[in-house]
Amino acid sequence: MSAKTAVFLDRDGVIIEEVNYLSRPEQVCLISGSAEAIARLNQLGIPVIVVSNQAGVARGFFSEADINLVHRQVESELAKHQARLDGFYYCPHHPAGSVSEYSHACQCRKPQTGMLLQAQGDCNLQLTGSWMIGDNITDIEAGLASGCKTILVRTGHGHRFEDRVPKGTLVVDDLNSAVEFLAQAEFSPGTRPA
Repeated sequence: MSAKTAVFLDRDGVIIEEVNYLSRPEQVCLISGSAEAIARLNQLGIPVIVVSNQAGVARGFFSEADINLVHRQVESELAKHQARLDGFYYCPHHPAGSVSEYSHACQCRKPQTGMLLQAQGDCNLQLTGSWMIGDNITDIEAGLASGCKTILVRTGHGHRFEDRVPKGTLVVDDLNSAVEFLAQAEFSPGTRPA
């Protein structure tokens, strides 16, 4: 089976509203249009993979179990719109953390490429031709370093990074706008890679 291209998404500020160190399922609130955008990618047969820095674990604000509870809530909210994620990867590390087992430099924390490379191996993905969509310059840097094309959304923290994105990175209002672009320009019938 040949490798597929995918769309990689940051979680906070792209799919769900940005909450500083979101740690509880009841804090999950989908950004308007994000579920519909993911459902559209699902309908197009494009794998949708979340790659998310979760430094709150290293900082002692919440646990990996809390991340999994929040992720289940995100999946539940998406399912109400017939949307699903094909993979969820997170980095619990931060060099300046207070929890020793997580307080170190790593290869998974964006802008490093570890989460994307892990997803590539786990899901038989081709990174060249894939897209990384995020609201932070580190999302864009991780995508580019992995060989992906990149889109910055203005939701979450994105508006703060518009003037810092590398040439060739598309800047759009939100995930729905990003997927609209991809559906028309990249994944329309006749342009979809096999």
